[in-house]
Amino acid sequence: MTATMDLAATHPAAEDGPDPRRFLALAVIAVAQLMIVLDASVVTIALPSAQRALGISVANRQWVMTAYTLAFGGLLLLGGRIADYFGRKRMFVISLLGFAGASALGGLAQNAAMLFSARALQGSFAAVMAPSALSLITVTFTEPKERARAFGVYGAIAGGGAAIGLILGGVLTQYASWRWTLLINVPIAVLAAVFATRLVRESRSESRKGYDIAGAVTATAGLLSLVYGFTRAGSDGWGSGVTVTLMGLAAVLLGSFVLIERNSRHPLLPLRVVTDRNRAGSFIAALLVGIAMFATFLFLTFYFQGTLGYSAVRTGFAFLPFSLGIIAGATLSSRTLPRFGPKVVMVSGFVLAACGLFLFTGIGIHTSYLAHLLPAELIVSFGMGTAFVPLSSTALIGVDPSDAGVASAMVNTTQQTGASLGVSLLNTVAATATANFLLHHGVSPLTRAEALVHGYTISFTISAVLLATAAVTTLTILRTKRSDIASSASVQEPEPEPVAA
Repeated sequence: MTATMDLAATHPAAEDGPDPRRFLALAVIAVAQLMIVLDASVVTIALPSAQRALGISVANRQWVMTAYTLAFGGLLLLGGRIADYFGRKRMFVISLLGFAGASALGGLAQNAAMLFSARALQGSFAAVMAPSALSLITVTFTEPKERARAFGVYGAIAGGGAAIGLILGGVLTQYASWRWTLLINVPIAVLAAVFATRLVRESRSESRKGYDIAGAVTATAGLLSLVYGFTRAGSDGWGSGVTVTLMGLAAVLLGSFVLIERNSRHPLLPLRVVTDRNRAGSFIAALLVGIAMFATFLFLTFYFQGTLGYSAVRTGFAFLPFSLGIIAGATLSSRTLPRFGPKVVMVSGFVLAACGLFLFTGIGIHTSYLAHLLPAELIVSFGMGTAFVPLSSTALIGVDPSDAGVASAMVNTTQQTGASLGVSLLNTVAATATANFLLHHGVSPLTRAEALVHGYTISFTISAVLLATAAVTTLTILRTKRSDIASSASVQEPEPEPVAA
């Protein structure tokens, strides 16, 4: 009550009308979202150079990606609660500054452990920044048409930012250093934080629900044990004592998480959100997509630079068709979704993407980009763009307004979790396949190159099967109708009451 009265005294426009600086605030929020999206793709291009510079092993290189996605996905739901409780603007600014510090730590890393730790810190702060940004847009833009326009800008940045990151990562790696793919975040984040303090209006949830710390700890620790178990399987074998122990610990921790959520007064993830048939299907599909696609980008990066000899810049441009295909697929999907419903559109997208990934299994050490790789990229990306729109829509079908926020966050959480598991698992599978190939074919320079490509194709095959599984899952589990899309579009998270900064 006091906070609301203070706001009325200091910011009369808060209740009398929309914030006159709302579009400037949107620009600041958009920059933060761009930085989060850029950070995933920009580091992908720099990874081969970072691996050589810091002497990171093949088995451990995946931690450059996994440390970020694991922290991001594991803490995303808790990050949203923290922002709701302490204030979205306050936590947005704090997370921006923390992200800047973590980026500086990574850019100055002197060994693998320092880089991995910095990436985990980046993911942790991003887990607070991302939900804060989404909530701030919802609060700042109260008029439906303006809100739709604001989320359109936000979505365009999320879709196009990856392409910018791939090209920027190539330019920075080739003409400066791989370190600048991380250091560039520092001035951007600091400037965004400064402008946010002046342009963004504070808000927080008045429900003040408690925290589910036990749930957050068990979920994150369980996922960490699972990912590390996959990593140790690559070096110690699947039947080793360490691998089996880590897998068993992961099962216990994740099982404990389910029990905690069932009995918690303020669960991090209310089980009613995931037990709905349609939402469960969309979350499973998002998990499979994360496992398949993040590993695909990783191996294509090493294939372009290590096997085909592309420069970092050329590698960035080689990935550009992915973004174009996703934009085209999403545009078509948004137009056909009301007519055909989410199941038909989503299944079609997954089947198309799986076919494109099967094309990648035919690569060799001298494969033509224009004749083979470009068509495969376009097919995969168009299929994924087609599937993404109904995937997000299905997550909100029939959801209670009080659960809309966590339902939306779960799509991102499952994708990031899938990314952590996928990069770890498929990196282990690819490394094992490469080692077995060398064992049977010798260790000449030619066979080394062929062995690496063999490992990549095994990974692409598994990824294609995972997307095909996502299509089957969607086909058999979803029970949606065309009319459900219209009802889900009206579901919104309750608007929090603005308070003084």
